[in-house]
Amino acid sequence: MPRPCIPWPDKRLRTPAEDVTAISDETRALWDEMIAVMEAMPGVGLAAVQLGEMQRLAVVDASSERGQAVRMANPEILHASAQLREHEEASPNLPGVSAKISRPRAVTVRFLNQEGEIEERDFVGLWATSVQHQIDHLAGRMYFDRLSKVKRDMLLRRARKLGAG
Repeated sequence: MPRPCIPWPDKRLRTPAEDVTAISDETRALWDEMIAVMEAMPGVGLAAVQLGEMQRLAVVDASSERGQAVRMANPEILHASAQLREHEEASPNLPGVSAKISRPRAVTVRFLNQEGEIEERDFVGLWATSVQHQIDHLAGRMYFDRLSKVKRDMLLRRARKLGAG
């Protein structure tokens, strides 16, 4: 059974994660665990901070057939498209609520891959949305931070009524 995600408003969800200096067996094991948690949700991405691990690690798998997870350490966006894409986003750290968020439709991301090599990759559509969502988590941001104050307050009130947050 994969470990649970830490619940909002745990302060770690508001704390920027630490850069990963090298890819180790522990890093690979954590990525494997993150993929198991992501698959169990089921979701299309997970950041290490969501499990309380304060490292800049993320996994993303927006493939329809699954099993295509991209493992990233220290991901950073190099380029984002001007064209936006709206998508309903949610988080296992604050279950039961979601919101439509607009983000760039495509991004180019640089990260350390599982071999410890610097990789640059283009992500489009749901892949791009998920990568940006995970990078936000690694910076101590939640998807609802992208909402207006009124919409954010409404979402958090609804979450509290459901017993989360």
